[in-house]
Amino acid sequence: MQPDLFSLGDFSGLRVAGIDEAGRGPLAGPVFAAAVILDPSRPIEGLDDSKKLTASRREELSMQIREQALAWSIASATVQEIDELNILQATMLAMRRACEGLSMQPDRALIDGNCMPRGLSCLTEAVIGGDALVEAISAASILAKTARDADCLILHDAYPAYAFDQHKGYGTSLHLTMLDTHGPCPAHRRSFAPVRRMLGL
Repeated sequence: MQPDLFSLGDFSGLRVAGIDEAGRGPLAGPVFAAAVILDPSRPIEGLDDSKKLTASRREELSMQIREQALAWSIASATVQEIDELNILQATMLAMRRACEGLSMQPDRALIDGNCMPRGLSCLTEAVIGGDALVEAISAASILAKTARDADCLILHDAYPAYAFDQHKGYGTSLHLTMLDTHGPCPAHRRSFAPVRRMLGL
């Protein structure tokens, strides 16, 4: 990982929350977000963009983050909220909920990407590619991703015909075949084009 913003001294002495999401692209399930304030006195080795890590390594780091961070929070926006608001606004809602769920108030929030949720009670800054540049955002991406993967296993138990344990809700050929065979289930996002087409909307 490249040196993060902390190592550059930009926010020394401040409580900085990293915020990231998981699950904007899938055709089903909630979108998740996490916020993390790392403890500078308890560094966590190996933090990186969750997409670059194996599932087992993400789980290991998730446990460390929960144990060693000063504060962390995971939140989501429901399928209904995604369909009502659109996926971008639902993602911003989940990010705001994650930040508001922290056990301590951050002085600054660094958000992965180029959009920021409105209404946060601290200064915010968008960081493009932040999940690979800022350790607090990397930590948030790991918590959001592992939480969403766990939720996909719950969806699989509820709707085993759709194989959510394999495709995690993404529009793979397997998922599209299951959609074509069984039609959408309650977990599918009606506002997403492949699902809309199945419903004839």
